[in-house]
Amino acid sequence: MFARLALYSCLPSRIRQSNVCPVTIRAFSQAKFSLPRPHGKSFAHRSELKQAKRVVVKLGSAVVTRGDECGLALGRLASIVEQVAMLQNQGREMMIVTSGAVAFGKQRLRHEILLSQSVRQALHSGQNQLKDMSIPVLEARACAAAGQSGLMALYEAMFTQYSICTAQILVTNLDFHDEQKRRNLNSTLHELLRMNIVPIINTNDAVVPPPVPNSDLQGVISIKDNDSLAARLAVEMKADLLIALSDVQGLFDSPPGTDDAKLIDIFYPGDQQSITYGTKSRVGIGGMEAKVKAALWALQGGTSVVIANGTDPKVTGHVITDIVEGKKVGTFFSEVKPAGPTVEQQTEMARHAGRTLASLLPEQRGEIICCLAELLTEKKDEILSANRKDMEMATVSGRFSQALINRLSLSTAKLNSLAIGLRQLAVSSRDSVGRVLRRTRVANNLELEQITVPIGVLLVIFESRPDCLPQVSALAIASGNALLLKGGKEASNTNKILHQLTQEALSIHGVADAIQLVSTREEVEDLCRLDKMIDLIIPRGSSQLVRDIQRAAKGIPVLGHSEGVCHVYIDNDASIDKVIDVVRDSKCDYPAACNAMETLLMHRDLLRTPIFDQIIDMLRTEQVKIHAGPRFASYLTFSPSEVKSLRTEYGDLECCIEVVDSMQDAVDHIHKYGSSHTDVIVTENEDTAEQFLQQVDSACVFWNSSSRFADGYRFGLGAEVGISTARIHARGPVGLEGLLTTKWVLRGEGHTVADFSEQGSMKYLHENIPVPQGSFS
Repeated sequence: MFARLALYSCLPSRIRQSNVCPVTIRAFSQAKFSLPRPHGKSFAHRSELKQAKRVVVKLGSAVVTRGDECGLALGRLASIVEQVAMLQNQGREMMIVTSGAVAFGKQRLRHEILLSQSVRQALHSGQNQLKDMSIPVLEARACAAAGQSGLMALYEAMFTQYSICTAQILVTNLDFHDEQKRRNLNSTLHELLRMNIVPIINTNDAVVPPPVPNSDLQGVISIKDNDSLAARLAVEMKADLLIALSDVQGLFDSPPGTDDAKLIDIFYPGDQQSITYGTKSRVGIGGMEAKVKAALWALQGGTSVVIANGTDPKVTGHVITDIVEGKKVGTFFSEVKPAGPTVEQQTEMARHAGRTLASLLPEQRGEIICCLAELLTEKKDEILSANRKDMEMATVSGRFSQALINRLSLSTAKLNSLAIGLRQLAVSSRDSVGRVLRRTRVANNLELEQITVPIGVLLVIFESRPDCLPQVSALAIASGNALLLKGGKEASNTNKILHQLTQEALSIHGVADAIQLVSTREEVEDLCRLDKMIDLIIPRGSSQLVRDIQRAAKGIPVLGHSEGVCHVYIDNDASIDKVIDVVRDSKCDYPAACNAMETLLMHRDLLRTPIFDQIIDMLRTEQVKIHAGPRFASYLTFSPSEVKSLRTEYGDLECCIEVVDSMQDAVDHIHKYGSSHTDVIVTENEDTAEQFLQQVDSACVFWNSSSRFADGYRFGLGAEVGISTARIHARGPVGLEGLLTTKWVLRGEGHTVADFSEQGSMKYLHENIPVPQGSFS
């Protein structure tokens, strides 16, 4: 009784409020998974785990118990229960195989022994002071017997808060080997699942005999620990998924914590020889080898398996739901051997080859880029054929807008333009990696240089536009960076041939692996978690794509822009001819581009003038849908639809028109509603123009020219990796310079800092040494 009260006092008050366990029947008629998946074949890919209806969650001793191995990790357990309850309430059938009875019993028995010893000692000595008391070694079976009831009471109290009932089942090996007991167990579990009850299963450690080594029967796994129990149970119940939670992230190719140990994302049964196992867990009787054996046995029986970390506070609150959603968590066991290297392996290959690429002479990197330019024109028929397949598939699918399909399209003219830009880049790349920016004589015979170096491994994620691939590849080659490319599925055929040509060009100097195309089922969110392998992410696509990546990439810098809310301001001193040309080109040349005009700002004095009328007529002729800003709408009796937001990026033949009182009002409007991308003024007043150019805080600011000029190729950069609206590192169209960083090189002759102390013999000089143009370290 006292132990139960102590247990409940540890729980949050909302968990202690009720001991009623209502049985709910809503899942019988409204389950999302009305038809069970045919058993006998496990899922081949992580993304298919979303289809799992029946799920077994195995909680290892390290997950359930506290670090001192006495008592339960209540907060962690509550989080796990919440996730299981969430999945159960979605209509899935959840089962839990749990450890923890021994640890909980050990806590209770220690408390009882200490209490008993203190009472006896007080009676014997007549004193109420506690002397040194030793606690005897507690037998595991006794601990299990004392702890099992408290463990179940805890589960019952926690699940009650989600209107879910639980049931306790204790098993031993005999319950599986005796045919009648096996049928009874199977029947009981099926009935509990039918009634929407979560079975909590554990080995009956109070009576179970010690495991016998190598006692597995032919085709049957013995119940040696909860790993083998969970596997046996999952197969017996035809579960779709077994999630085994432990205190490690998953399966490593060598013991975790050792040098060069790498987490295995997908484990194929044929790869067992490549694994070196370490010691078993700090608690429990199973180690990773036992987990893998159990996982492979379950996999052979048709149940998919994921081994993951259930103790990391950063992921504990969503590890189970993440796995069921198909996210890249832990090690996924699959009977389908991956067709190619994993993205982690691709990243390692790219990094290794990228270092060789960076060490090449500038002329050699230029040769690679020129070779790629030639291949774009030589192989244009193959490229355009692949592109036509993508265009046809995109059109037939009906899932893509016409603007996106236009971005997907390649032509002979576009390939020729790409080749020209790449040749320009090849020339400029000869003054890139290793260029000396400054040189300082710190002291006699001690010289310091700051030189340009590659960033490392870049990840570029792009949508629709396959012409992005050779541009970005050429920039990576020129800057000596390794590169991972993740293109959209809608351009898969075109991207594949372009990547093959890129690797063909790289192979002339033996660095074909420096640029990798990620063609596996990797989700963008999973790629953004590779913070130890990727140095910079550059998204090229919609503002939504950029925002999603910025949210997902918590440990990797992201270079990109948010929305492309670009403005064109028409001053009252503007030339009508320039106005019409600039506005038409800014909006209509390529409305889907991020540098297209989205808001037209007009000086108030231009309303009801010929300039105003001609602008409106031109926009209507070009079939541009006009939205009225609040002030513009107030001037009109009958106005177009009023905008919902002045921060809208339409990406189509639509724009907003708003009225301002002056150039300064236009600047203020741009700062309030713009995205710091590209903004334009059209005026004949040079003073007004210069003020606008100085005051507008955007990456690109233009006078009497179209916003569409905001492009790396048009700026003479040869190509661009994207446009950045960030205020650090690179800004605006990002070309070669934006993909370089610096490092400091110090050359001395045994100098020490102590030499320059007050008692030292040397003094700092800090003399700048002129750097000859084009100087390389």
